[in-house]
Amino acid sequence: MTMSGTGSAKSVVVLGTQWGDEGKGKIVDLLSKDVDAVVRFQGGHNAGHTLVIDGQKTVLHLIPSGILNADAQCMIGNGVVVSLEALKKETEDLESRGVDVRSRLKISPACPVIMPYHEKLDLARETALGKKAIGTTGRGIGPAYEDKVSRRGIRISDLYNHVLLSEKLEEALDFHNFVLEKYFHMQRLSFDRVLDDALQLGACFSELVADVAAELHRLRSDGKRVLFEGAQGSLLDIDHGTYPFVTSSNTTVGAVCTGSGIGPDAIDYVLGITKAYTTRVGSGPFPTELFDDIGAGIASRGDEFGATTGRPRRCGWLDAVALRKAAQINGVTGFCVTKLDVLDGVETIKVGTAYRLGGERLELPPLNSEAWADLEVEYESFPGWQQSTRGVTRFDDLPFNARAYIKSMESLCGAPVHMISTGPDRKENIILQHPLA
Repeated sequence: MTMSGTGSAKSVVVLGTQWGDEGKGKIVDLLSKDVDAVVRFQGGHNAGHTLVIDGQKTVLHLIPSGILNADAQCMIGNGVVVSLEALKKETEDLESRGVDVRSRLKISPACPVIMPYHEKLDLARETALGKKAIGTTGRGIGPAYEDKVSRRGIRISDLYNHVLLSEKLEEALDFHNFVLEKYFHMQRLSFDRVLDDALQLGACFSELVADVAAELHRLRSDGKRVLFEGAQGSLLDIDHGTYPFVTSSNTTVGAVCTGSGIGPDAIDYVLGITKAYTTRVGSGPFPTELFDDIGAGIASRGDEFGATTGRPRRCGWLDAVALRKAAQINGVTGFCVTKLDVLDGVETIKVGTAYRLGGERLELPPLNSEAWADLEVEYESFPGWQQSTRGVTRFDDLPFNARAYIKSMESLCGAPVHMISTGPDRKENIILQHPLA
């Protein structure tokens, strides 16, 4: 492993540049040993970040992936919708393994709380949509963000004011119980039960609530290093993704500012995570999807099952068109390519280099997401490699064709490759230019 490059980035953003599941958690864990704080800035417990350290697997959903590095503070910014029940379970699971969570975790009081009615609504809607279902995780993420935008949401800070919480909950529950009962023909939720559970869960985390934005500004002024951890991927962004088959938050770099309380001048480097191929969970367009034995082989070797839901991921060739778009809207400084080893043994590797729509050649995705269903893909073929890349830590030790493939990715996707993951373990990486050099 080598470090090169000039300058010293103080704040690094790690985010996905595909449809999620790119391997962000491993990279955040790897980089967190060199920073003072790790911050989640959007999403909820619908995200699953898998870490493998010395063969032991840890799956995180809300707590930042820096929690396994003892010197890093971990923060949940205001852009995250928080299920306190899920957070409690995650905290207890980590603490049972000897991980110190409570002295290192801080939660913004402005975080919206995922309430029981959000989960019921999420599942009811997906069931009602049938074949047109979005493919959500059913964890109440979308309805919680809806309440936030409609100014009906309950925040972490509300849990410590019994009178205010009762007033807000009564208003929210009146509305949602009406929808559950009259539209979905489901049982109403008990006001007293929901209130008592919220108060009890809030009490579990009262000492962890802190002004995350103020903490980040203090760290910045003290010259400390901060890592911002995204969830999902850029193509699932509510504004820039394949709408309506997207998540309910902004997954792109702008959400770092709105979801944590820092300004754009505090972002020094953006690391875009991409697999060496492409995957997608749930419904929605996927131009380079494979339906043959090659796709099945990639899924098998890559263990392509959702860390949160266990759902099988759809697999396909690398989509350079979509990656170009992600590089542009995120201002990607450098890519980290993950799961290169999954392509070991593939005889010919293809990359989608352009789309065709109605006879027109496109080098960027169409803005009208409905048009994605009618796209045809132009491919460029690359010779594969038969040697194993698993665990390789020097670029020059990769097979020649693997090196050529990486270099082609740079030219096709619009940003240099600064890191390569060659296996799931923390140690299995090639670092060409360290984001925190």
